[in-house]
Amino acid sequence: MDRDEAFEFLDRTARGIAEMFGSSCETLVHDMGDPSHPILAIYNGHVSGREVGSTMDILGSVRELDQNALVTDFVNLYATTPSGQQVKSSTFHLIGEGFNLALGINFDYSSLVYANRILVDLMSAQADLQSAMWRGGESALKDLLDECIAAVGKPVSALNKRDRMKIIALLDQKNAFSYRKSVPFVAKRLQVSRYTVYKYLGELTGGEESL
Repeated sequence: MDRDEAFEFLDRTARGIAEMFGSSCETLVHDMGDPSHPILAIYNGHVSGREVGSTMDILGSVRELDQNALVTDFVNLYATTPSGQQVKSSTFHLIGEGFNLALGINFDYSSLVYANRILVDLMSAQADLQSAMWRGGESALKDLLDECIAAVGKPVSALNKRDRMKIIALLDQKNAFSYRKSVPFVAKRLQVSRYTVYKYLGELTGGEESL
């Protein structure tokens, strides 16, 4: 395979991926034989604001890459564009005699982050109706929270995320979140936002955080 054949293959691949995954997916072909890695072809360039010939990377930098970066694949890395989009980025090299080309894929998932926040708000509730009507009030919840904080053995001001996750897990095990207005009460005591409490509960349910 010579350079023209390699470019033609990567260009077709870039075009196909961009079409398949839509306008949030930017794909491009770099000339990695040049330390400034100019863009030879690009699709959905509005994601990063770049065009053919640009030497700017996804971060908005025009710095030359080091020798390792010129030949190393990077898969599923996080980046933020100069305009603030949150992007997952991958680069795959195709190296042959006399050429070093690379396929870049940058997926803008910013809208998914916003959608997730909306879904969290839509699915959240203060408590189940029966518990809110019949269980003890703020005093009982305060006792449970004091007990869980004591189990961690630190003052609230010294808690890190792991500590707060442990407290949330203990409260969840004791069904503390069935109390009326439990989330805002816990959030205020732990000095975090309500969204953070919901996020921790979601992470516990999804098994994303080991305690």
